[in-house]
Amino acid sequence: MTAPNTKRSAAYGIWPSPITAAVVAAGASPLSQPQLDGDAVYWLAGRASEGGRTTMLRQRGSEIVEMTPAPFNVRTRVHEYGGGASLVAGGVVWFSHFADNRIYVIRNGAAPVALTAGGALRHADFVFDQQRQRLISVREDHTAGSAQPVNTLCAIGADGSETVLMDGSDFYAAPRLSADGKSLAWISWDHPRMPWQGSELWLAEVLADGTLGLPQLVAGGPQESICQPEWSPAGVLHFVSDRSGWWNLYRLVDNAIEPLCDRAAEFGLPHWTFGGSMYGFRAEGEIVCTYIEHGISRLAQLSTASGKLHPIPNPYEEIRDLRVSAGVAVMLGGAPTIPVELARINLDNAGQQVLAQSITALPPAGYLSVPESITYPTSGNRIAHAFYYPPCNAAIEALPDTRPPLMVISHGGPTGMASNTLKLPIQFWTSRGFAVLDVNYGGSSGFGREYRDALRGQWGVVDVDDCVAGARYLAHRGVVDPERLVIRGGSAGGLTTLCALTFHDVFKAGASYYGVSDLKGLDADSHKFESHYNEYLIAPKPEADALYQARSPINHAQRLTRPMIFFQGLDDKVVPPQQSEVMVDALRKNGVPVAYMTLEGEGHGFRKADSIVRTLEAELYFYLRMFGLSAPGAPAPVSIDNLPGAA
Repeated sequence: MTAPNTKRSAAYGIWPSPITAAVVAAGASPLSQPQLDGDAVYWLAGRASEGGRTTMLRQRGSEIVEMTPAPFNVRTRVHEYGGGASLVAGGVVWFSHFADNRIYVIRNGAAPVALTAGGALRHADFVFDQQRQRLISVREDHTAGSAQPVNTLCAIGADGSETVLMDGSDFYAAPRLSADGKSLAWISWDHPRMPWQGSELWLAEVLADGTLGLPQLVAGGPQESICQPEWSPAGVLHFVSDRSGWWNLYRLVDNAIEPLCDRAAEFGLPHWTFGGSMYGFRAEGEIVCTYIEHGISRLAQLSTASGKLHPIPNPYEEIRDLRVSAGVAVMLGGAPTIPVELARINLDNAGQQVLAQSITALPPAGYLSVPESITYPTSGNRIAHAFYYPPCNAAIEALPDTRPPLMVISHGGPTGMASNTLKLPIQFWTSRGFAVLDVNYGGSSGFGREYRDALRGQWGVVDVDDCVAGARYLAHRGVVDPERLVIRGGSAGGLTTLCALTFHDVFKAGASYYGVSDLKGLDADSHKFESHYNEYLIAPKPEADALYQARSPINHAQRLTRPMIFFQGLDDKVVPPQQSEVMVDALRKNGVPVAYMTLEGEGHGFRKADSIVRTLEAELYFYLRMFGLSAPGAPAPVSIDNLPGAA
């Protein structure tokens, strides 16, 4: 006999789901920057319930201890995006506190003690100079006020005094000291380049007085991007370069550069934040590394003698922040059925231990959509990449002869990368009967330099074309409803969203999270790190003026007739609130349905639990109103201007 069907039927988009906005917010515990120190593992964890505070945890044996209790917030704003906010060495912890930019030190488990004066000086990407008992870091000096800050490499003494070691370049990153303390390597680059366009690897002797000798250029230039310099146990300098068209591993031997593994794969990622790591040394000649092929991460051991990669078994398809010691690797990993977690792998027997999870209570598997990796044709005879998530709900089946609405997600960056790791914000939508397409449009990382450079001069065109093509591809396959296509994006993805809705007629509505609407205004308001980025993405000045006019949605608001909802942090320094406000005002005047939600105390990206709940529920409510849908337990209404039928 056939078991009776216990599912009930409901329209796509209004399926009842246990994955509420509160569940998403409760699972918003970002993990980052693991470090190994002896037999202990340290890492950072976000606390959405504590206003988005980031704290440091330590695991030793079976005990987990919080090293930085409230109100300490382990975070830095160097380059505004931060990263590299802490260092552990020999049981001593140094970290940057977000509230005052001071570096604090923790010794022998005691309370944190301030080391530096903070204020206008920001620090990141620390390394400990054991021989001289000092820190070396990247410093960003904002004492000039309205002028652009000055970036340098600096040494911080045990008394908190600071000495500039290297200056003259616009940007610095990854200072790495050899084990004998005699050599320092670092990366630098200058305007108008971003580090993934062109950067340089430098090497200098550390002199007896602690200053640096004459720097030697090792690799890099305007068309070569360098990542993650590291010293092997025997003192050989290694690094990642994209000189082949892919970020591959190299080393410096007798002043000659040797490739270690020529492969159409990415062993590096764009330097948006400090402290990233994709390889480390198990021993001299034995590298444990992660690399990306076709958008999927792999873990392997690389023999520098043979150049052969030997896979290391693990369940992950996204791997980042890899740290390695003699017999252990720790990393952040995720997969379609695994949210980001901190894992420790025994390199001798491949045994694995999960130390921390970004989501501790997963919804039942029957409510989790597993993505399909797809490629599809797009403009210019190119191929685009994306992850497609079908609707999934164990308790509901769709009404006969209906197709789901589709949400297209355009990631930020725009050189970011969508992964297939389990994310509750996506499952929030798929468990309600939405299909989701998470697009790695041309310009995304993870697919080589040529794919990344597809966005050169084409921001607002190629990214938009690839999102539009993805929606049309799925509609043509008959798996989604072509009359209910929506698009959402944050930051750079917000520009993609706005352009798609302004210059194309495929999407019926959209959501912009702190998105860019005015390219010229973005130049005027941008912080130093990205202040020349548009010269690559659009065109050098003054040729850019006409393209700014043509591609900025704010200049074509009369063509935007699709309903939109905007979300904006009022403390955003990357894309300031006026970028959203000008667009919202234009839509209001044009009679287009529009909603606008501002969030106090939020910057570029929302960290607070309440913010996550409010924005998700508001976005869902907005789409339900636009599609004429209602359901029991629908989210609280939000104010929508120009809503048809409203009084």
